[in-house]
Formats: sequence, C-alpha cells, structure tokens
Amino acid sequence: MKTIGEIVKLGPVIPVLAFDSVEQGEQVSRALHAGGVKVLEITLRTAAGLAAIERASQLADDIVVGVGTITKPEHCAQAKKAGAQFGVSPGLTKDLHLAALDAGLPLLPGVMTPSDIIQALEFGYEIVKFFPAQQAGGVPMLQAFHGPFPALKFCPTGGITVDTAPNFLKLPNVVCVGGSWLTPKAALAAQDWAEVTRLAQAASLLPR
Repeated sequence: MKTIGEIVKLGPVIPVLAFDSVEQGEQVSRALHAGGVKVLEITLRTAAGLAAIERASQLADDIVVGVGTITKPEHCAQAKKAGAQFGVSPGLTKDLHLAALDAGLPLLPGVMTPSDIIQALEFGYEIVKFFPAQQAGGVPMLQAFHGPFPALKFCPTGGITVDTAPNFLKLPNVVCVGGSWLTPKAALAAQDWAEVTRLAQAASLLPR
C-alpha cells in the first residue's frame, strides 16, 4: 500500500472523475493510462463510483486508483473493499479520520481555512487537498498559507484548468493538482477516448 506522499509523486495531475457507467469508467481509465496518467480519483458522485473503482483497479499493475468525494465514514471501508488504494475528501472530521485509519485507507483530506489546516495537522496529516482551490483564493491563498504552515504540502483541486495548473504547480508547497479538464463532457459524450489520451499526455508533461 502506497502512502499519500508516494502517490502524489506519481504525476503532476490527479484526474477527478465521475462516471455514468462502469463501462464508461473502464474506457476513460484506459485512455488516461495510455496517456501516462498513473493515479485516478474516481468519485462517489455517481452510482457507478464503487463499481468503476473495482474495474479500474484491475486494468494495469501500475494504476493507483483512489476514491473521491468521501463525505461519510462508511465510504472508507466500502471503497477499500472495492479496491481503492487511497481516499480523497472535500473536508475532514474526526469520525472520517478514524474511519480511514480503521479501513487502512490513506487519506488526502480537504481543507479550505486555517482552522481546517490546524485540525488536519493535529490528526497528523502532512499533505492535504486545498478545495475548492480557485474559488477559495487560488494561488494567492496558497502563498499566504506557506507562511504559518511552511511544512504542509497541498494538492489544490477545484476550478483548475490546463492553463492555470502551471501557476499552482510552481509553488513550493504544491505537490500536484487535481483536475477534471482531462475528461471534458464533449469528449465523453462522443466517446472520443483519443482526445482523453491526448489531454492525459499533456497533463503528464506539466512541469512541477
């Protein structure tokens, strides 16, 4: 089982994914992997989430599949059973933290405010998700966080595009970014998996 610290080093962008069906999830996961993406965050925003995690986990030995949008403690055990190797949450509570520990699921918890960060630090987290990144202050906010929290690392997610991602990735306290731009709705509707692979290739080459 890889740690969050190891997982975030596998690529500059973690795609944030929501699938209408398990079949769509498999095709998209294959296309992303073909483009060099090794880490997937498959969210629980749709009914296909858990089954898509299970399918994607079996596609290749070097794919690391995580579960996103963890909002309830029971999601941790459910996702681990489905094959998730890590979890991502939009926020953090004590119950959620303990559930992730009990399930043996490495967690990337979401924070937005200094109080959120202090709680995450009290629970022992060294890497957190800054969410929603663009709406919560973007690059200037992360620069401001670096002063009081110099050792903490962030994976900003929310509202980030291929054009703005480099501005985040060059920050000293950013280890990677989360993004949904690798799977545009038009490409999914057209089943244009080649476009998904092209976007994945471009994302994999972003400097950090």
